[in-house]
Amino acid sequence: MEAVIFIALAVLTVIPLMRMLPLFDLNPYWALVVIIPLGLIVLLWVMAGRIDRLKGRMEGRSE
Repeated sequence: MEAVIFIALAVLTVIPLMRMLPLFDLNPYWALVVIIPLGLIVLLWVMAGRIDRLKGRMEGRSE
């Protein structure tokens, strides 16, 4: 039963990340890293390090 819960939570985490990662110039398949323990934390740190790229794109849209 624990495996089913783990798979469900992994899917619910991977799908939104696959849509968000291209905004940070990362391959969407890096979202599969969240299956590894602590993978989500590492991925969030990488995304936080690239937040300037996202801000630049958002500013470009408002002009």
